[in-house]
Amino acid sequence: MTTAIDKKYKEEIIPKMKEKFGYKNSLAVPKLQKVVLNVGVGRLSQQSNFDKLLPEIISDISLMTGQKPITTSVKKSIAGFKVREGQTVGLKVTLRRSKMKDFLEKMINIVFPRVKDFRGIDIKNVDKNGNLTIGIKEHVVFPEINFETLKVDFGIEVSIVSNAKTREEAIELYKLLRIPFKK
Repeated sequence: MTTAIDKKYKEEIIPKMKEKFGYKNSLAVPKLQKVVLNVGVGRLSQQSNFDKLLPEIISDISLMTGQKPITTSVKKSIAGFKVREGQTVGLKVTLRRSKMKDFLEKMINIVFPRVKDFRGIDIKNVDKNGNLTIGIKEHVVFPEINFETLKVDFGIEVSIVSNAKTREEAIELYKLLRIPFKK
């Protein structure tokens, strides 16, 4: 099953990247490897009803990604941070292949236009390895989340990982994928 991103990659991105960076082979063109979603629930774990909130958060993330998240827990107790060993402080989902492409299409076409006061993603969010990190303050911008039945609101960090060798190659790949950057 080919997605719109697959078609765009083969027909537009590969020729433009080969022309701009002088690749001799189509396989040398950078590709997307994975998308990682992280949700921190450390501050929510201090609440007394956290045991009821955690399944809600897990089901919301499952709806958004089509994949159940894994829980990340504290390895060592630290009194200054008020955390105990084994306490759940985050959730993480790694998307690859078709789920990754479907999620990216949804983010570009539906989620970004629904974000309040969205002006584009800062180009500084691309690190030296070519990974793009995006923070979304409210998860209700995803179309699968029903605002009326919402019990807890949380933010999401989305990391898009590519195999680009330089930051410039990665930025060009993201621009060709229509990820909206600030002007």
